[in-house]
Amino acid sequence: MRSTDVLILGSGLAGLRLALELAPRARVTVVTKRTRDAGSSRHAQGGIAAAWREDDSWEDHVRDTLVAGAGLCRREVVERTAREAKQRVEELIALGVRFDRREERPDEYDLHREGGHSTRRILHAKDITGAEIMRALLAAVEEHPNIEILEHRMGIDLITEGWLARRLGHLPPHPDRVLGAYVLDGRTGRVEAWTARVVALCTGGAGKVYLYTSNPDEASGDGIAMAYRAGARVANMEFVQFHPTCLYHPHAKSFLISEAVRGEGGRLRLESGETFMERYDPRAELAPRDIVARAIDSELKRTGADCVYLDITHMPARAIEERFPTIRRRCLEYGIDITSEPIPVVPAAHYLCGGVMTDLDGQTDIANLYAVGEVANTGLHGANRLASNSLLEAVSFAWHAARRIERTLDAIPAPPEVPEWDSRKASEPDEQVVITQVWDEIRRFMWNYVGIVRTTRRLQRAMKRIDLVQQEIDEYYWDFQVTGNLVELRNLATVAELVVTSALRRRESRGLHYTLDYPDPDPRCARDTILQRRL
Repeated sequence: MRSTDVLILGSGLAGLRLALELAPRARVTVVTKRTRDAGSSRHAQGGIAAAWREDDSWEDHVRDTLVAGAGLCRREVVERTAREAKQRVEELIALGVRFDRREERPDEYDLHREGGHSTRRILHAKDITGAEIMRALLAAVEEHPNIEILEHRMGIDLITEGWLARRLGHLPPHPDRVLGAYVLDGRTGRVEAWTARVVALCTGGAGKVYLYTSNPDEASGDGIAMAYRAGARVANMEFVQFHPTCLYHPHAKSFLISEAVRGEGGRLRLESGETFMERYDPRAELAPRDIVARAIDSELKRTGADCVYLDITHMPARAIEERFPTIRRRCLEYGIDITSEPIPVVPAAHYLCGGVMTDLDGQTDIANLYAVGEVANTGLHGANRLASNSLLEAVSFAWHAARRIERTLDAIPAPPEVPEWDSRKASEPDEQVVITQVWDEIRRFMWNYVGIVRTTRRLQRAMKRIDLVQQEIDEYYWDFQVTGNLVELRNLATVAELVVTSALRRRESRGLHYTLDYPDPDPRCARDTILQRRL
């Protein structure tokens, strides 16, 4: 058994920012299932939103967020996050993050505008904003003696007082309290029992539950599945954001074409060259992502085409090279010169607006268990995330979670000893092809039945398949020793079930959830979809 003060699962922006805030007064252990610089945060291209200029205001940022959120945002969360946004960004700058400045006015930051925003308020570092933020945070983390990062480790399940009581035949406490987590060492195959006064889930999203996604391979919904199995509430899992513009090429994997390209005037066109967004929304290419993704999906189905095209050739080549160097370089690798020809694009699963329910400080239903970042449902995004609010949410809630943990840490009793992981009855996995086959099946039926446009019949078909694969996974999980692939598969199946169950319960179209059976929003349904496992 190993112990620490604060155990953070995940080394993205949320996890590292939380670790840095807590390190001056606590021992912090960060576990990450790949390397410390892997994950979704470093892939963020667009930037981070904040009302920065004098002609902008945090109140306008609030309004834009509420409009995009389609009636399901928590106003108090939105107002606090927008009001404090500039301060949170200034803290990143103090840590060494270098955002782009205007060439003609080096004392001013170069601000982008993205879909859903009424003005330019996106700070960025070229088209690799996430990578730049992660560079600065990792440099700061590696200098701090109170922070330990353990790579190639992933959480399997949370350890709670309730789980321990049920295991010993005792009445579980209410409310429950987290004691730690079982963690798989991916290099040795051993399962470690970790105890901690506080556990923070910073595990990111679940884009890998879909066949086509902008997310890296790590995004398998681990934290959401772990929290749900432990009895925490999850909310709004039906709201999966499909990014409208991922590069369409047979050899390109998960490469996003930033929202900022449309913010700089990029036009979406059919193969004929015809534009079409003005038929769907007066804001055209600057409409929120859910509208743009549905418009592209509709045009693809109407025309039978494989993709549409994003055209940025109106910009001078030098300006494109300056603003979008990574996108230009990657497209050139596939024979596409974005300075002279349009980019073939398709929608792909991108961001999960639902997640583990938290309060204003990131605290979940389970005492001392926090959720920060994409894994959480804080109420900021509502039914549709406004562009570049995700990085902002991560740093905002990391700051507030840290303040709450600092106030309470000394009063939290040391966790008791917990049992070692019991794998004596499990044998070596016999056929990895079983895991591969079920993984592929889940991702395909989620894409085909639970995608951008849904129907009740498709959702019901998806649920039938989930029931079948859940049985297969359960049998396989308990018969064989755990591996990283098996843990991820189990989590993906849980996330798929949560998404489909939530989608079936929402009998209206709102934000990112669009169903042909209920094509209009219903005021009676303007509430969160909440799911909780009975223990």
